[in-house]
Parts: sequence; C-alpha cells; structure tokens
Amino acid sequence: MILVINCGSSSAKYQLFDVKKHMPLARGVVERIGQSASTLRHQAGGDTLHRKVSCKDHHTAINLIVGILTDERYGVISSKDEISGIGHRVVHGGEEFEESTLITEKVIRSIKIFSELDPLHNPPSLSGIMACSKMLEGIPQVAVFDTAFHQTMPPAAFIYGLPFEYYKKYKIRKYGFHGTSHRFVAGEAARLLKRPLNKLKLITCHLGNGCSMAAVDRGKSADTSMGFTPLEGLMMGTRSGDLDPAVVFYLMKKERLTPRRISDILNKESGLLGVSGESNDMRDILKKLRGKGEGAKRAGLAIDIFIYRIKKYIGAYQAVMGGLDAVVFTAGISENNPWLVNRVAKELKGVVRKRTKFMVVPTNEELLIARDTHQIIDRRPQTEDHRPKTS
Repeated sequence: MILVINCGSSSAKYQLFDVKKHMPLARGVVERIGQSASTLRHQAGGDTLHRKVSCKDHHTAINLIVGILTDERYGVISSKDEISGIGHRVVHGGEEFEESTLITEKVIRSIKIFSELDPLHNPPSLSGIMACSKMLEGIPQVAVFDTAFHQTMPPAAFIYGLPFEYYKKYKIRKYGFHGTSHRFVAGEAARLLKRPLNKLKLITCHLGNGCSMAAVDRGKSADTSMGFTPLEGLMMGTRSGDLDPAVVFYLMKKERLTPRRISDILNKESGLLGVSGESNDMRDILKKLRGKGEGAKRAGLAIDIFIYRIKKYIGAYQAVMGGLDAVVFTAGISENNPWLVNRVAKELKGVVRKRTKFMVVPTNEELLIARDTHQIIDRRPQTEDHRPKTS
C-alpha cells in the first residue's frame, strides 16, 4: 500500500493506493488545521465520514489520518505496517531535482532552501514529511516535485532577458508548475492515442483555478506557461497571468500600493474574478453571461480573454515543437466545460494540422505520485538507511 500526502498551509489531503490495482482504497482531507473548527472528511468503499476534529498542526493531522485508515469501522488496513511507502507532493524542487526522489536528510535540507522560492507550499510539505517520519517511523518516503518535469526545458526557454548575474546569484528563471499533472495526462493521451509518447508532440492544458500549459515534445517538457512563480502565463481564476512589468510600477505609484498589496491584487484579485467582477469560478461566470447588461458583457469578456490566451499559447508551442499531434485538456474547467474545448478546436481549425486531436483527459496526480513512490522504493538500495531523522 502507498500513502499519498499533499499538505497545504491549513490542510492535509491523503489517498491510500493499492498500486497493483491502480486504485485508491481510501481518500480524504483534514481541513482548517490550526483553527478551532478543524474537520476530517474520509471516504472508503461506500462509506463517508465527515466530522469535527481537534487539529493544531500537521503532526496532529498525520496522526488523525493514520488513525482513520486503521479504524475498525472506517479504515481499510489493520495496521500502519501495511503501508510500504509514503509519497509527498512537493511543489518546488528548484534546479536540483529532475525526477522524484527518496527523501533523505539531504533532500529535506534542499526543500528547506527552496522554501525561499515557494514560502506558501514547501513549508507545509516539510511539516508533512517530518510528521510522517515520526508517526510512521521506518516507512520510506518519496518527494514528487511539481517543478521536476519541466527541468528538461532548454536554457532559451527558461532564462529571462535580465542581467545574467541574477540567474547565477539568485536562480531567477522559469521553473514551471503543475508538472505532475502535465506528465500524467501526457502519458494517458499517448495511451489513448495508441502511440508511443516519445513519438508525439503534445500541448497539455491544465485549467483549474490555477492554469498552465506545457509543450510536451516526445515525452519531455520543452516549455511551459508558468514561470519563476505560478503568476506568469495564462489568465487564471484570480491570477493575472502575463502582464507588462511596467504596469506594476505604474499602479504602485498611482494607487500608492505596497509590494504586499500589489502582490495580492495580481495573485488574488485579478484573472477571471478581476475582469468579470463576479467570480473566479467558471460556473458563476457562465450564469452571469446568460443575463443582461454590463455584468453579462464583463462575463463574456473574461471568457474571451481566457480562451484567447489558450489559443495564443497553442500557436506558440506548435511553433516551438515544429508540429502538433494533440492538445490535451485537463483539470476542473476543462473536464466540466466541453464547450470550451470545442470552441478552441473550432477557432483553431485551419491553424493546426487536420489530424491534430483535441481531447479531454482527467488528471490523477495522486496516482502518478503513488506509482513513482512504489517504483523508487522498489529499486532503492536495501543496505542503506535513507530514513530522515524524526527530530
């Protein structure tokens, strides 16, 4: 059994996989960690549990997860000893990690260093890793990095047009994110197309509240839309996406904004929410679109911008790869809005080759994390102790 953990700042999601059957036996989430109204949601078989819990930190959350998985009524295993490995989603691996890796003390030190580049996601992941080291001592753990898949990008794709010394000193470059999702759906698309992945030129579109696209050239990421942070690229639920950097200085001067305030505007108040003035949720925007007046116009404009940028990146990535076999859509917006995929395909008719497929493939990052974890643990040297210390 492989336990997959995805820790956020105030949550800990989990799935327990039987990797031989490629299926989850249980899944759930501990939410509002550190708050008075913490909750646990757990699903196993046909049973669902939703209850209030006391959860002060991620260590407590991991303890709750292990407890519910081994619970006589709701659990699916009799003992934690049935867990053979733990896979963690870690967002930022910098330039050091090109693939998933067994967690050691050295890996933990690196994740801490990269917390400077991603202070929102890496620290909670570390908390989850250390909690598992204590609560599930002796069970090997694996880090699966969002950035790893994009480490195959050439320098021309990831180096910014800044003085080169800033890359050398501070590692300012494009890293890209959602790598686990892009890698999974690229593999699934190849399977569905019944063609080898290393023979395909794909564009993968992860469209959720956060959105990114990737040019996957024969199985490797050649370029991706997110950059040094997840702010670059497509317009998203609340993020602006691509923007002339001078706009930031202009707004700061005109509105007398602090760096923190302008960051909040670009990350939390822009995108679909900012343009529509209604919501960051495509469902709400579509409802508004069916109405009348200024609200409907703004909703329509938000959708037009959203689709325009997707089309622009498809055109760019087709040029980068010198061809295109399929455009693969995934994540919430893609999977729940077939009209969007049909519209993009229709508007690009005559631009892409006739045999180019437009397809929707549900993502399953947790399954990929479970697979990576199983494979890495299976081939690890048995004579060495790779376990991180619990202190």
